[in-house]
Amino acid sequence: MTKPVADPDALVDAATALYQRGQYDAAASRCRRALKARPAHLGALNLLGVALNAVGQHAKASEIFVELTLREPGHVDHWMNLGTALLAQRRHADALAAYAQASALGEASADFFYNVGLVHLDMGNFEAAHAVLADARRLAPDDADICYQHAVCCDETMRHAEAIAALKDWPRMRGLRTDLLAKIGLLLMKLGELRSAEQAVDLAARDPQPDAESALRMIQVQERTNRLAQARTALARLKADPRSSSLGTDLLLVEARLADREGSWQDAHDLYVEILDSTPQFHLRHNHLFPLARMLDALGRSDEAFAALEEAHRSQVAYLKLTMPNAAGRQNPPFRLADLCSDAADFAAWDKTGAPSLEESPIFIVGFPRSGTTLLEQTLDANPTLASMDETWFLHETIDRMIQQGFGYPDRLSSMSGALLAELRGLYWERVRSKIKLAPGQRLVDKNPLNLLALPAIRRLFPNSRILLAVRHPCDVILSCYMQHFGAPDFVLLCRDLPSLATAYRRAFDCWYREAEILRPAAREVRYETLVADFEAEVRAIADYLDLAWTDAMLEPGRHAASKGFISAPSYSQVVQPVNTRAVGRWNSYASHFAPVISHLRPYLERWRYSA
Repeated sequence: MTKPVADPDALVDAATALYQRGQYDAAASRCRRALKARPAHLGALNLLGVALNAVGQHAKASEIFVELTLREPGHVDHWMNLGTALLAQRRHADALAAYAQASALGEASADFFYNVGLVHLDMGNFEAAHAVLADARRLAPDDADICYQHAVCCDETMRHAEAIAALKDWPRMRGLRTDLLAKIGLLLMKLGELRSAEQAVDLAARDPQPDAESALRMIQVQERTNRLAQARTALARLKADPRSSSLGTDLLLVEARLADREGSWQDAHDLYVEILDSTPQFHLRHNHLFPLARMLDALGRSDEAFAALEEAHRSQVAYLKLTMPNAAGRQNPPFRLADLCSDAADFAAWDKTGAPSLEESPIFIVGFPRSGTTLLEQTLDANPTLASMDETWFLHETIDRMIQQGFGYPDRLSSMSGALLAELRGLYWERVRSKIKLAPGQRLVDKNPLNLLALPAIRRLFPNSRILLAVRHPCDVILSCYMQHFGAPDFVLLCRDLPSLATAYRRAFDCWYREAEILRPAAREVRYETLVADFEAEVRAIADYLDLAWTDAMLEPGRHAASKGFISAPSYSQVVQPVNTRAVGRWNSYASHFAPVISHLRPYLERWRYSA
């Protein structure tokens, strides 16, 4: 008896139902049976391509979509599907060509712009990606994937306010999967939106059976919020899951980071070497070279560490030129203030009527980056009468407003009216309230190292404020900056080599001492080496200077920082440790590399009586 031939249309209907339930292999099997019965069934062929793409067989899928574009060249979905399959193979030019054909056929949907944006993202062309993803978001403002990827582009191109705006309404967006919630939470943390970030992370953590990528993202959250034991347990569980094989180097990166945090530097070193071997693109290698250099430094292999850092900076500059070509040649915006100078006669004419009292004014912590400012911040934040916020540029925003109002900054500020000063203070406090809620009677700690360049604004807005100036051996500061993987384009260029760093360091402190001589701030220098060597004595002296009631909690800033969870500073993994002297004099292992810049630093080595 002849076996009846299956109805191909019924098979495709069954395959569609299976595909919608996520049973992609079973759907592909039904499609093959349908094609065996009717080789020209284009619906079966299309669904087979889609199912193969879903299970990672992108090359086979693209062959199918090429065949479909030949059979039905006017069918826009075939070109869109082809572009998606080609992107998965990193065939960027071919993917863009496929999307161009879809565009020529009239495709202009949010999905179209989103997919084109993903190609540019994968190519590292963030400016182009930002432009097309902005179009996608305009057409689909409630699509979580689109808004997230647009926010990623905004973050990469330093459009932080736009990135925050893109994710502002994430709880009401459609398509919120567990992995996407975790990624949104991580990005919001990076952007300093902690309350919103915690909400996204909490929702992601409720999934009792997360997929492999979601589990990986949650481990990243745990590490970034200093929950290392939880992260290690979760990592062991994930590695035992067969699904983790799809994570590739992303899984190795998390394992390397945890090994680093746990002090297993040789293990971390070996993992970073393995990851680098899988990263042939030179412009991406900086992501792994910076942590590798830190592991080499921890292992006492200083010359190898410095060589890794040199390659890391070359890679990062190459990345910057590729992704943000307009940024590669511009000046560092915060340093535009370094060459400006106040006028003594103008300062003498400042009217301080109505200025906030000491208790109503922020405490400012300033210095060059990597001078111990975060340690000072967490020490003060442990005092219940004080509260710090994430590092912000609010003070610099008020400077921009002063300039927009037509005042010559900083040498023509005496003509500012009391009303305008009150308006500027109101702007500052409004921005502060967006980050932190101060309890009645609490004083704000505003820590941004490069407020070092904003002394005229501090003195004009808050003439009764007190300032802590962080001082550390210039060579240790410069080495620490050189080893730091900064993301902001201006800092990428600033830190690209020791001479550039030494020049910036000299300019910054020249500016501070020049302005301090005119403006006479209430400022106390806090030397890092003295602070970590005799911590209690120094902290008590600082508390006296700031008129603070004493609390023993100030003696355990690491414990306090760990209790806060997220810390935005690059030193988040160091500040949770007990106070120690390990970083003092680290530059001596690299002394030969500092020979070209010592003369440039000599004035501050001598001023603070440091040896070199």
